[in-house]
Amino acid sequence: MYDLGNQFVLDLTKAKANPASVVKGEKYRFTILTERLIRLQYSENGVFEDSPTELVWCRNFPKPRFNVIDKGSNIVIETSYFSLSYVKEAPFTGSVMNKSSNLRIDLLSVDRAWYYGHPEAKNYGAPVFQKNGVALDDPEYNMKGLYSLDGFASIDDSNSNLLNARGNCVARSNKEIDVYVFMYSKDFSAALKDYYQLTGYPALIPRYALGNWWSRNDTYDDEKLDNLIENFDNHHIPISVLMLDKDWHIRAYENNKHLKTGFTFNGDLFRNPSDLVKKIHSRGIRLGVNINPVEGFYPIDSYYKEAKKYLETNTEVIPFNVYDPKTLDVYLKIFIHPLDNYGIDFFWLDWYDKTRVNELTLLKHYHFYDMMRNFKRRPMIYGYNSRVAAHRYPVLYAGKSVVSWQTLANIPFFNSRAANIGVSWWSHDIGGYFNGCEDNELYERYIQLGTFSPILKLSADEGRFYKREPWRWDIRTYAIAREFLTLRHRLVPYIYAEAYNYHKYGIPVIQPVYYNFPELIDDDLYKNEYYFGSQIFVCPIVTKKDPVMNRVIHKFFLPEGTWYNLLTGKKYLGKKKHLSFFRNEEYPVYVKSGAIIPMALHANINETTVPKNMEIQIFPGASNSYNLYEDDGVSDLYLQGYSLITKIEYNYLPNNYTVIIRPVEGKTGIVPEKRNYFIRFKNTKKSEDVQAFIKSSKIECNTRVDGSDFVVEIKDVPTTEQLTLNCKGKDIEIDAIRIVLEDIEEIISDLPILTDQKDAVYNLLTDTTMKKDKKRIELHKLGKAKNAYDKKYTQLFLQLLEYIDQIQ
Repeated sequence: MYDLGNQFVLDLTKAKANPASVVKGEKYRFTILTERLIRLQYSENGVFEDSPTELVWCRNFPKPRFNVIDKGSNIVIETSYFSLSYVKEAPFTGSVMNKSSNLRIDLLSVDRAWYYGHPEAKNYGAPVFQKNGVALDDPEYNMKGLYSLDGFASIDDSNSNLLNARGNCVARSNKEIDVYVFMYSKDFSAALKDYYQLTGYPALIPRYALGNWWSRNDTYDDEKLDNLIENFDNHHIPISVLMLDKDWHIRAYENNKHLKTGFTFNGDLFRNPSDLVKKIHSRGIRLGVNINPVEGFYPIDSYYKEAKKYLETNTEVIPFNVYDPKTLDVYLKIFIHPLDNYGIDFFWLDWYDKTRVNELTLLKHYHFYDMMRNFKRRPMIYGYNSRVAAHRYPVLYAGKSVVSWQTLANIPFFNSRAANIGVSWWSHDIGGYFNGCEDNELYERYIQLGTFSPILKLSADEGRFYKREPWRWDIRTYAIAREFLTLRHRLVPYIYAEAYNYHKYGIPVIQPVYYNFPELIDDDLYKNEYYFGSQIFVCPIVTKKDPVMNRVIHKFFLPEGTWYNLLTGKKYLGKKKHLSFFRNEEYPVYVKSGAIIPMALHANINETTVPKNMEIQIFPGASNSYNLYEDDGVSDLYLQGYSLITKIEYNYLPNNYTVIIRPVEGKTGIVPEKRNYFIRFKNTKKSEDVQAFIKSSKIECNTRVDGSDFVVEIKDVPTTEQLTLNCKGKDIEIDAIRIVLEDIEEIISDLPILTDQKDAVYNLLTDTTMKKDKKRIELHKLGKAKNAYDKKYTQLFLQLLEYIDQIQ
């Protein structure tokens, strides 16, 4: 047994199931893992596998509640979710055409059943990667997920490889059927947690990964990287990650000048790699580099001769074999560890071959766990989806994409479907990667969607005319890009807390609207909407603006409750469909009444570390609480309890509201000893009676009005003590209809029609005494009067009427 290192050791006891949960005969074995999840095994020789597989690491679940009924030749197993019936010792059989089967599992309380061989046609699938020009449901680029309208799904683990105690990959020697069936009915969140317990909970990614990334297929050198970073800094645009594509390493060997493989910095481009990394880190930026070992090891690499001592080969090029522990050991220790010593933060494993996906799974696995060996680094890798337990090895790359509105439209659907197999950390090329046409409106919408996506990575192919740098656009587009890229960095405390909930409790960061409203699953207008963490709901814009209105006319659905636009404060009633209008700088992202959004205010805009200055945005209308999770964001110390959870409570009454901020779990020293809070009450008038306390001692605070927000500043608050803030006043909340009427006024003001016509339309639309149907008639009359405006504006005004009506 080859010893790769302690970081790869697996606990085999976790892979062996609780004997009390096993029901078996000579050729079959059933393991009831939870009341929703069962393992089905059939082996002609009566030998059953208990080792961990590439997918499944833990079967030692607590015994669930279930009953076994022995009917002689048949056996029945019942839980609160399902009833299994099986003909003892019979081979598992079933077919699409004939639903009779030796093995059948019925969902209780519904007329649906899984049987061996079930086609599972209502499984909604999950993405593998994005391919331009290919339908999103093309099986080549998709995989079966766990979410199904049937309320069940199965995973066949029969052909996966095994992992031994030292973490070596071993082929199965025994042929058996090995299937896991999830029978969850409508309780999909519970099924996901079963899946995570079975395969491993999602990794907690480093905090820096939640900021803005930059990656371009360009031949950078010391000077070009300096200029790039200076440009971001001079234009006040934050960046947290730089990724170098293939040209960072030596690529030329004999007649091949473009090798994909390579592990040695090109000295003509980078004089001192160690100094380069230190300089990048000093700016608050992390560095990832592209590697691909599949072509093997060439004499161009600095450590080639050292590797040759250990790996015997008849060829000059040493082949790479991820299944061979010795080759893998040499690869990691001789080629990868020197790069680690430079301070490289993570690797981009730039390889995908659909016929060899198991190799990519193992490559990602060994890279990920090798990062844990002694640096105490938080592991992260970047690469294509290898289909097997992808949530364990973030971040995933969706693939090179064409610059187009269609690509933009695919992204939210892609990201939300990823939750169907428990994955959240997907990365797309924001702006598009290649081809297409550079368009400022498209670029703006890409940036805005990226702000509320799992990973925001600006990326493009080589070519001087791909404009991913915000400062290369006109002043309006530059300003919009800067605003949203800055917002992304400010949102890191919120996104990181949601990342922790994903890691700890199995709650995906992105969840599609159809989880709660399955009737929208095939509705093209609304199926792209998604929850971004627990507080934010996104209704993405994926179409061009209307040239008449100079705004996007956007239809969207909001879940139950009262909602506010996160950016403008406009108020909407939920559990209904809406029509609204969005300028280039606006975006349909919403929070529920009482929402609490913690944000960072860093002096160094690139920083994604725990902030000393924090803004907490609070929306009116309901009481709420939020647990803000924080740790150092880059090490594994959180596994030893070095983290802090701060509870933010908002107790709301219309004329009296209180905010309490207090540490509730964890250790001190994780966050700054003292913190400056800027508590922003959205859509709220100035309160004349504001009092703040540390424990029971009253402290000073400053207040100001900022547009439609009321802001309270409290400085030097000890983070180990309780802060209490109370605000009182009459009619504190700003009337939401006033905000909408201001919006209507701006829309009409921009139109090229006569000024007196604008007044007539505005007065008619805002008349509170006239019924809606009467307003429709009058609008048509105005459009037919002498010197009337073009009839296209009548349609626009009717849409504005719908807009006002849905708010009132």
